Amino acid sequence: MRVSSNPEQRSTVRNPVIPGFHPDPSVCRVGEDYYLVCSSFEYFPGVPVFHSRDLVHWTQIGNVLDRPEQLRLPLDSPSSGGIYAPTLRHHDGRFWLIVTNVSGDGNLLFTATDPAGPWSDPVRLPGVQGIDPDLAWDEDGTCWCTTAGVGQIRIDPYTGETSGPSRRLWSGAPGAKAPEAPHLYRIGDYWYLLIAEGGTERCHGVSIARGRTPTGPFEPCPDNPVLTHRGTDHPIQNTGHADLVQGPDGSWWMVLLGVRPGGGTPGWHVLGRETFLAPVDWVDGWPVVGELSASMPAPPWPLVPGVPVPDRDDFDLSELAPHWISLRHRPPEACGTKERPGWLTLRARGGSLDETDVTFLGRRQQHGSCRVRALVDVADGRGGLAVRLDEQHHYDVEVSSGEVRVLARIGPLSTVVASRPVAPGPLVLRIEVAAVRELSDARTGPDTVTLGMEEPDGTVVALASLDGKYLSTEVAGGFTGRVIGMFAGEGAVHFDWFTYEPVDG
Repeated sequence: MRVSSNPEQRSTVRNPVIPGFHPDPSVCRVGEDYYLVCSSFEYFPGVPVFHSRDLVHWTQIGNVLDRPEQLRLPLDSPSSGGIYAPTLRHHDGRFWLIVTNVSGDGNLLFTATDPAGPWSDPVRLPGVQGIDPDLAWDEDGTCWCTTAGVGQIRIDPYTGETSGPSRRLWSGAPGAKAPEAPHLYRIGDYWYLLIAEGGTERCHGVSIARGRTPTGPFEPCPDNPVLTHRGTDHPIQNTGHADLVQGPDGSWWMVLLGVRPGGGTPGWHVLGRETFLAPVDWVDGWPVVGELSASMPAPPWPLVPGVPVPDRDDFDLSELAPHWISLRHRPPEACGTKERPGWLTLRARGGSLDETDVTFLGRRQQHGSCRVRALVDVADGRGGLAVRLDEQHHYDVEVSSGEVRVLARIGPLSTVVASRPVAPGPLVLRIEVAAVRELSDARTGPDTVTLGMEEPDGTVVALASLDGKYLSTEVAGGFTGRVIGMFAGEGAVHFDWFTYEPVDG
């Protein structure tokens, strides 16, 4: 979320608070600090961790799962598999994170004294069934784990052992599918059970129930769902998977996921599910969610800008910044900055973005319009830049000895769209994404992706412009968003620098 640049509108801020592929937010407050985590699916490292002092500006400070022993993603695990829906809590002087790895390890629990890390090795929870696990402690110290369904079981968070039977708490609103993402809180005289339901697509919503004990029985809110944009033309859709947090003045706020579809019918979202913020009032013991909009009144306390991700990375440091992500794992021999000082070196494994083991390093696309450039030296290898949604949906511009090519993979179809001979030596490749501002007809895509290169004198050569809707969730399916980055298809490919520049108005 950004503060308005108009001096007369400094009291407004812009949603989403964390743009781009940052779904399933979970938040906790410790003193004057707020911490938030998101799902990461097939990407490594997993579960990004953000810090804020105002709920508006968020800075990524690390990743929970940054070691192979914490995050095992087999190379044959599908895209949109992997890490689902973490819950972050602070209890008894420690941070606790519980999450599901649907690609093999099930439910896992991690702890840390510093949310920036290091985080512990996993405590395995074989007795906890279901995804989207939540943690809550009652007054006598009992730890309750609630999962999608909505079922609950008592656990020992130190050992992972469960005790007593798992029991169903609440099924959500009648007729609503997929009750999931439960969060249990003690607020005032009640225990509140907040869930998502309706599925994470256009019917997504947030509902709540309350009871006198953490095990129920639970009474549903008479005004459920307390938040949904289903059946509307609101520019923010798929609203759900929420978590509650209290501000320093006693006010309440909700973080949740949503998407911003663009283009014609049915609307395509390409940035993935993003993290939004909404105010919450309490009326007669029930939360009433305020308007969720792209521009909203700022919280009533001083805003503290965070540290933005730099537009340019020169790869001068020995360790990569936490916003860089790879596919399934990141072997040091395949990706690093030490082999050629001042350069990132990627060594090929899989031969293309079609393969699950390709060597890829990227960052989430966070703006509707952006420009990405990199200086690439392929030597005797092959590689370049790519806009990726999954193995079957990506656009690439790659260079090999004597040639630069643009490739498109859309479902079962893969083709070379354009090619051009180039002289040997380092070459600047570029990708420019331009959001569509005016529709030509109902089929108009959300954006145009232009792939090309730059001549040594700086002349821009656009080799191909492609419709962006084919790299959208509505076309490809799944739970992720676009990631733009670098790859190696053969041999060793070196990158001197990489820039990501937002060009939104």
